[in-house]
Amino acid sequence: MAEAHQAVAFQFTVTPEGVDFRLSREALKHIYLSGINSWKKRLIRIKNGILRGVYPGSPTSWLVVVMATVGSSYCNVDISLGLVGCIQRCLPRGCGPYQTPQTQALLSMAIFSTGVWATGIFFFRQTLKLLLSYHGWMFEMHGKTSHLTRIWAICIRLLSSRRPMLYSFQTSLPKLPVPRVSATIQRYLESVRPLLDDEEYYRMEMLAKEFKEKTAPRLQKYLVLKSWWATNYVSDWWEEYIYLRGRSPLMVNSNYYVMDLVLIRNTDVQAARLGNIIHAMILYRRKLDREEIKPVMALGIVPMCSYQMERMFNTTRIPGKETDTLQHLLDSRHVAVYHKGRFFKLWLYEGSRLLQPQDLQMQFQRILDDPSPPQPGEEKLAALTAGGRVEWAQARQAFFSSGKNKAALEAIERAAFFVALDEESYWYDPEDEASLSLYGKALLHGNCYNRLGTPSPTGYSLGLKVRWHTPVILALWEFVLGTDSFHLGYTETGHCLGKPNPALAPPMRLQWDIPKQCQAVIESSYQVAKALADDVELYCFQFLPFGKGLIKRCRTSPDAFVQIALQLAHFRDRGKFCLTYEASMTRMFREGRTETVRSCTSESAAFVQAMMEGSHVKADLRDLFQKASKKHQNMYRLAMTGAGIDRHLFCLYLVSKYLGVSSPFLAEVLSEPWRLSTSQIPQSQIRMFDPDQHPNHLGAGGGFGPVADDGYGVSYMIAGENTIFFHVSSKFSSSETNAQRFGNHIRQALLDIADLFQVPKADS
Repeated sequence: MAEAHQAVAFQFTVTPEGVDFRLSREALKHIYLSGINSWKKRLIRIKNGILRGVYPGSPTSWLVVVMATVGSSYCNVDISLGLVGCIQRCLPRGCGPYQTPQTQALLSMAIFSTGVWATGIFFFRQTLKLLLSYHGWMFEMHGKTSHLTRIWAICIRLLSSRRPMLYSFQTSLPKLPVPRVSATIQRYLESVRPLLDDEEYYRMEMLAKEFKEKTAPRLQKYLVLKSWWATNYVSDWWEEYIYLRGRSPLMVNSNYYVMDLVLIRNTDVQAARLGNIIHAMILYRRKLDREEIKPVMALGIVPMCSYQMERMFNTTRIPGKETDTLQHLLDSRHVAVYHKGRFFKLWLYEGSRLLQPQDLQMQFQRILDDPSPPQPGEEKLAALTAGGRVEWAQARQAFFSSGKNKAALEAIERAAFFVALDEESYWYDPEDEASLSLYGKALLHGNCYNRLGTPSPTGYSLGLKVRWHTPVILALWEFVLGTDSFHLGYTETGHCLGKPNPALAPPMRLQWDIPKQCQAVIESSYQVAKALADDVELYCFQFLPFGKGLIKRCRTSPDAFVQIALQLAHFRDRGKFCLTYEASMTRMFREGRTETVRSCTSESAAFVQAMMEGSHVKADLRDLFQKASKKHQNMYRLAMTGAGIDRHLFCLYLVSKYLGVSSPFLAEVLSEPWRLSTSQIPQSQIRMFDPDQHPNHLGAGGGFGPVADDGYGVSYMIAGENTIFFHVSSKFSSSETNAQRFGNHIRQALLDIADLFQVPKADS
């Protein structure tokens, strides 16, 4: 094969005349350029590490301090108060041209200046960390900023005025605080009050009281100790026990998907779309490596943690029998591609040069045109990753730990990401509502053996499938879609701009040797995955009557509006309230991840019951709605500022397990099912384009599977001023749930709440 020959830099054979060496100039050239590229990346990382390490200082500021010290010395002014002289006396004395008194004086002044400069940086960082620990601004009414908050904002701007790099603020972010046990228990009891009758609530109160008085003080001490020692007292345990130790299939249970722009099609040429998209993704990765992406800033001044962005690329979840591990590489120069049951390795670089979109289009077209059939067992091989984690770990150890299978699997696991080329095309047709649900199902699980939880192009529509829900992926997706539409573009015939290089070696077909025993395991995993996928009912729809614009005229938070509508819809659907999960984030703290907002509150329950009674006047209903909205917003702010409920209780539970302490209260709390799991997909995080000028460049958000067997999963994106996208999931096996029925209840609940404010609505 041509690519195999090009991969060999030299060959040798032993003959009677001696050893015959044959060198490949082209291969050596590629090796040389790859080495140069690797060293460039190392130097960039070193430079960025220095600049990040001294932020908000800079080499220029160090030079200014040195020049000020030296200048004052020449003016016979000792600004060091004698410290320069002390440093000079401590320097070793000897002979040589560099041991003159003048040289020693300059060296002493440089040492003193460096100390002053480093002390200043430390002081500024600690001051910034202290300022970032203030969260009072979040609880102030819009348009009513206090004098304290104004002064705080000015100080923040002054301390972070120099242009930051992506990770410049990491060491200045405060640690996630450990809430007081009494406050957490009080908020917990408030959250379950609308779910329990008086007898059940009294029993839970007694359990909570016993826990607070007897068990909690000891557990809290260990947790506080961990918060002093660790960067974040929650994140490592959450990742390990909630994600990596989960033994159930990732497909549906953990993965989530994000859709393409749904109202436009940039091209109908699948390979061309992939060429632009993959090129844009690698451009984003390069910006990440160089830390050229600006950190996300709340209000434009409060930095969010960027830690999760470190593992967006070159990261694979390796299965284990008890727990999985994450394998992260500093760099990867290829992607793995799946098409018609075959796996390919596609290089992203030619030497040190990133392949251009037209080159990538040519390479993907070669894969699409490849007529070779799958090897035995290859077609459904990826079903192993869709089944149980224990079964995949055992199969990996038994059949993929040596030989060509190990080499091929490593090519996939060491890829920058995985690309699936589907044979069928999916897109959203506004005239056919079911098309959006079919599109979502294709992204969520495909045919159960053509998804590995990574980018999954589907015809001329595209989708992204990710290991677990994280908002940083959405910034990547916005960059990719914006770059594709407004920077790279296409020819009139839908191809990538420019001429490809036909001399590029074609993508390499991965080789497998899959025995019958392994094929049986693959089929077993496929049946598990297929049963799981077939059980998922997904109903995706676009809500057209109104969006963010009308909701804001109701003088309420758009998120609170939707969440209260979900409570009303659920009560109409099931006739009762349930424990509701809304994902919030704690990225204002170092290595912050997520927190839970318990959206079913006593205030929202009071509003829903009043709506169901039908005897209240609109003024009273509006008042109840505003109380529920304010309560929800306050709960959301508490979660964002580290005063949530569930992460604290989760960590206390883990400490109790480590200590062998039994707690009936914690056991019951951690076993409560989330029958309504919700998440809002943010939009326009990096503003690659103005949505007002390009209203058709609209993403539909994404979704996930239901958390409980008899519950719903609801993801929504408030997509601009005039529309909202919903992704509702449930399981066919539950007789109590129906995704489409619940979706219709959501529609009606939104309309009924809007009607309370008598705001004119656009035609649907």
